[in-house]
Amino acid sequence: MATPAQWIEGARPRTLPAAVAPVLVGTGAAAYLDAFVWWKALLALGVALTLQIGVNYANDYSDGIRGTDEVRVGPLRLVGSKVATPGQVKTAAFTCFGVGAVLGIVLCATSSWWLLVAGAASLVGAWFYTGGKRPYGYRALGEVSVFLFFGLVAVLGTTFVQAEKLSWVAVAGAVSVGAIACALLVANNLRDIPTDTVTGKRTLAVVLGAANSRKLYAGLIGLAFILAIASAFATPWALLAFIAVPLAIKSTRTVLGDAVGPALIPVLQGTGLTELLYAVGLTVGLFIAS
Repeated sequence: MATPAQWIEGARPRTLPAAVAPVLVGTGAAAYLDAFVWWKALLALGVALTLQIGVNYANDYSDGIRGTDEVRVGPLRLVGSKVATPGQVKTAAFTCFGVGAVLGIVLCATSSWWLLVAGAASLVGAWFYTGGKRPYGYRALGEVSVFLFFGLVAVLGTTFVQAEKLSWVAVAGAVSVGAIACALLVANNLRDIPTDTVTGKRTLAVVLGAANSRKLYAGLIGLAFILAIASAFATPWALLAFIAVPLAIKSTRTVLGDAVGPALIPVLQGTGLTELLYAVGLTVGLFIAS
């Protein structure tokens, strides 16, 4: 029976900035349009966090029953380490999805019902990332999914439920946050190339190889800061996103320095904090500009 601490570790807290960051930026973009609604922002945050935790438990379950997590160099996996049964972890995943769905329905009821389509797509994408008979996460499409759901959908959806319209600043923020979220997954899969190759999990890192994955990581991080500069044409306060540069440089140097295995674990935390700091800086800048 897993302890509460193990359940918390299994929820992968280091990945939660990927859920918080897009809601912050989306809210900042809404504020830039003079349409900030605090309670809708909190509901959006609830949706993002429950879906992120849910997908983490779902991945734990699906990878665990396939044996992918039996030999790991990263944090604890509940099913793979046998501290929780597959059924327990699957139940935890669907409980989180259920809570997220309820919060999402409330948001749709206060804005637009067509957002249910985006919400349903997010739930389906969360489960079939590693679930089902043909998981797309095993077919080098994980980064595409992260960019779509934790970049475009999360940021633009958060902006729309508050402002009921979008702006190019919101789009730039969505792409930048999605790029850093993708970099986080690239770093994770770069670390797992040896074990994923053995178990037949064809992530993008496995397909590209370590050298190209390192270049992709650096490119994604660089893209985010280029977009912050572009956003400065709307308001120079967008450059507050550059408070994340020191952390970004540190993580990028580690990745480009041919770090492998456990040496890449700090990069996951560093990239997550980079995304969060970037989002905080950009959000504050957009609020000031409003």
